Amino acid sequence: MTSPIYIALDTPDLLKAQALATKVRRHVGGLKLGLEFFCANGHHGVHEMAKIGLPIFLDLKLHDIPNTVAKAVQALHVLEPAVITVHAAGGRAMLENAKAAAGLNTKVVAVTVLTSLDDSDLNDIGVSARAEDQVARLAELAKSAGCDGIVCSGAEVAIAKRAWHDGYFVVPGVRPAGGAMGDQKRAVTPRQALDRGASMLVVGRPITMAQDPDLAAREIEATL
Repeated sequence: MTSPIYIALDTPDLLKAQALATKVRRHVGGLKLGLEFFCANGHHGVHEMAKIGLPIFLDLKLHDIPNTVAKAVQALHVLEPAVITVHAAGGRAMLENAKAAAGLNTKVVAVTVLTSLDDSDLNDIGVSARAEDQVARLAELAKSAGCDGIVCSGAEVAIAKRAWHDGYFVVPGVRPAGGAMGDQKRAVTPRQALDRGASMLVVGRPITMAQDPDLAAREIEATL
């Protein structure tokens, strides 16, 4: 069985990303490459990481007018990512265009509420709903727009799963029991996230900042 763990390689350093991925490749199911990596290394960097032989989750969180997002998604075809992200807040037309523009083997998942935000932060940007209610609302939008799934925290994934049984649920910001929370405000353990319905667990610093990344990955994998 393929591991649901995707290691978050949030670094601009291609060689560092390659070294980390090579160390843990037998204990993770894929590689998450985000804005920090992509802005520094572009298509070339993604091609180089793909040589490691693991699926690529290209976490760019695209958010623009529908036509621009569609053209951006088309520009990613050559990279053959397993999963890409767009922001659900971009609206129905943007989500529909993103899915229509994606390759046949690429899942399009919509980011609902960033795991660094809580109810107070949402209120600051004019969203009066609680995080779980906002996630549920945007999950329904993503589903009806034809997306493959959503990104949400482990605190809301069970609610989303009940409403979208065959959805693909990406849960970032998971932390092992007793681990440092960092800038995550709605984090759960990997085991909790999986039990609640997560399809993919995105794990970054608990592995990448560990003294022995391979051991850290194995220890997390063992809890699943």
